[in-house]
Amino acid sequence: KEKKKAREGRSLPGSSWEERLVNAVTPLWRLPYQEQLQVKYESQRKILQTLASRLEELGVDVQKPGGLCCPLQPVVPSPVIDGYRNKSTFSVNRGPDGNPKTVGLYVGTGRARNIVCVKADHMENIPPKHKQVAQCYEEFIRRSPLEPCILFHEGGHWRELVVRTTNCGHTMAIITFHPQELGQEALATQKALLKEFFTCGPGTVCALTSLYFQESTMTRCSHEQSPFQLLHGEPHIFEEVLGLKFRISPDAFFQVNTGGAEVLYQAVRELSQAGGDTVLLDICCGTGTIGLSLAHQVSKIIGIEVVEKAIADARWNAAFNGISNCDFHSGKAEAVLPQLLSSWEDGQPLVAVVNPSRAGLHYRVVRAIRNCTSIRRLLYISCKPEGEAMRNFLELCCPSDPGKKLTGEPFAPTLAVPFDMFPHTVHCELVLLFTR
Repeated sequence: KEKKKAREGRSLPGSSWEERLVNAVTPLWRLPYQEQLQVKYESQRKILQTLASRLEELGVDVQKPGGLCCPLQPVVPSPVIDGYRNKSTFSVNRGPDGNPKTVGLYVGTGRARNIVCVKADHMENIPPKHKQVAQCYEEFIRRSPLEPCILFHEGGHWRELVVRTTNCGHTMAIITFHPQELGQEALATQKALLKEFFTCGPGTVCALTSLYFQESTMTRCSHEQSPFQLLHGEPHIFEEVLGLKFRISPDAFFQVNTGGAEVLYQAVRELSQAGGDTVLLDICCGTGTIGLSLAHQVSKIIGIEVVEKAIADARWNAAFNGISNCDFHSGKAEAVLPQLLSSWEDGQPLVAVVNPSRAGLHYRVVRAIRNCTSIRRLLYISCKPEGEAMRNFLELCCPSDPGKKLTGEPFAPTLAVPFDMFPHTVHCELVLLFTR
């Protein structure tokens, strides 16, 4: 009865569109936090049951009590429950009132042709500063004579906004703009107006540390495809995690929940059981946060990351924090890792930590890890373990298959620890420990 009362007691002011947005993005927001954790625990339990049954189909017996493939610990709570996001992406599209210059989050689907862009004012996971920058950007584009770019082939210019903040008080705004047929002079004018708005006009309330502009003719552009242009302020923002200082570039990966990341990295440090003679292999390392937080207890860190700017950040982070036992490699993991491990000496113990995107690891990466006899311990961090990561789990644990060049001894799932990095949503970060 108390839980029901708590659920019913939380109401949302505003229109039905705002309710639809909040319920779509943060569907657990009405539940007391402990109940949210229980919902997530059940979902992780089902994932481990699925993995156990899939492995059984391959002839691997890993069944544990409850049909799980390994013991599952309770969900580790987030130290911050509201406004925890340090990065938010806002779209530009038609709002519920029909205004095409609305900055917010999508409700609806392209297939159903019912997409509406709804302001994020009532989203509990987005901090006030992000909402403030989004509101100012909306004010700016509504003043602008240029149209928003909703569909590329229909023209228009103003596109999405990314806001990044840190506990150090820094705020970075990145504005994406489709140049269409505009010449350099017209582009320069728009950039000058944008800078003026955020440094001398109404946007000064945002107190931006960095204002970036990217001319993009695609949905997503890397810095290499279309450089991020600094219009105002500092080229980087800075964050502190576990006593270390980290530099963050516009497109560098950084865990979206900083407080939760600290808890996660401390657990990774313990689960890795890496000693003074161990080399830590940090695959998909981003700005080097995981590796650098473990650097003092291992002999060496080897980091691999596809985003060049993130590797530049990782190298700076290591130097700034006085950490010299690190070697960071820029490039696709499927190209860099097999080459690194092909000449690895068996006498050097390796512990691997992988933290890929939702697309999971490339097959060549899994194969390189599987066939390297020095890797006896592997920590797989996944924000979507029921997705492509599941394929990786099966490839790591299946019987040897010379046809697929999986000749190394299979790994076995040993322990699962979920972390609530995304309160109010159904998502969870799962750390799965594999050993052999």
